[in-house]
Amino acid sequence: MSSQFAVEFDSTVYENKRRFPEEFAPIANSIRQDIVKALVLAGSGHSGGPLGSSDIFAVMYFGGYMRYDVNNWFGSSRDRFVLSAGHMAPVMYATIANTGAFPRSEMATLRKYNTRLQGHPGRDMGLPGVETSSGSLGQGISIAVGMAMSDKHLDKNDHRVFCLTGDGEIQEGSVWEAAMSASHFKLDNFCWIIDNNDCQIDGRVPEVMNVYPIKEKCEAFGFDVIECNGHSYTELMNAFDRFMANQQNGTGKPTAIIAKTYMGHGVSFMNDKFEWHGKPPSWEQAAVALQELNN
Repeated sequence: MSSQFAVEFDSTVYENKRRFPEEFAPIANSIRQDIVKALVLAGSGHSGGPLGSSDIFAVMYFGGYMRYDVNNWFGSSRDRFVLSAGHMAPVMYATIANTGAFPRSEMATLRKYNTRLQGHPGRDMGLPGVETSSGSLGQGISIAVGMAMSDKHLDKNDHRVFCLTGDGEIQEGSVWEAAMSASHFKLDNFCWIIDNNDCQIDGRVPEVMNVYPIKEKCEAFGFDVIECNGHSYTELMNAFDRFMANQQNGTGKPTAIIAKTYMGHGVSFMNDKFEWHGKPPSWEQAAVALQELNN
């Protein structure tokens, strides 16, 4: 039997209105399957972080927290999301495809020549939902803070800005310059999500460059800090609810959600293994992964 198999992408899309924890599991599973399929077709890319953060993306995009119009994604009334950890692009692409903003079948073009789905997000590619080019670690959060400043202090609207960084990424000093600015300018419309899987490409985060304790650092920089299980839909919903309450109540405090996740979550042989940070599955491994995700 050939090691390769026919890769087909489902056409199911989901609306941005889930409010019960059990509603997110099939969405996150769909996102994970699209990630695996896209990566095996590309033959390159990052598996661990995208699979590990899929539950976060499912709640953020489909729980009514981010406002967007799939038919006019760049409309002036939208909220914004910035993927500072740009190498995790497959999870953002798969999530947006599951909203129906572009066909899920386009995931098959990941990392191909002239595709809209580059290895790192490219704003110039015109893909719905990509607010800025990113991938130089530590830079995306600075851009996101600038967006939040513009919304709150220049345009004076109620838009929200979400940004996700990795935990290894917060070894970058520019991250903390951005955090200091978010607090100083009282950006309660800004939500910083730290994907705390304790892994980066060279090993465990504490062994490469220890960033702990993260909670106390964020608190010292003036954030309202929420630690949660990044695979618990209930805890993620509670965290995003608190962010929204901070903004609505005008607390003047930006929110930091430290989401404890496991790299490669959902696929047993990748789970909590830093070696899966920056490589795709083989065809044999993809078949096993998809079988697990289909069960």
